[in-house]
Amino acid sequence: MVTYKAMFKFVGNEVHAEVLDFPGVITCAATLEEARRLLGSALSDMAEIAMTSGEALPLPNSKLTDEEADLEEPVLLAVN
Repeated sequence: MVTYKAMFKFVGNEVHAEVLDFPGVITCAATLEEARRLLGSALSDMAEIAMTSGEALPLPNSKLTDEEADLEEPVLLAVN
C-alpha cells in the first residue's frame, strides 16, 4: 500500500477533490463520500496507466498541503 494525500474543497453543492502528491488525479462529486470513491478510482486508474507505460509512480509527500482545502486526509493506493 502507498499512502498519498487527498484534499477536498466544498464549492456550492459540489465537492472538488484532488490527490496533492499525484498530479492529474482530480474529481468532483455531489457528496464527500462520492468524491472519496471517485478519487480512489481515479488514483487507481492513473497509477495503472503510469505503470503500464513504464513510468514510476510519484513519491508520496505527506507534507504537501493546500491552504484552500476544507479537508485533507490520506488516500491509499494498493499496488501489486
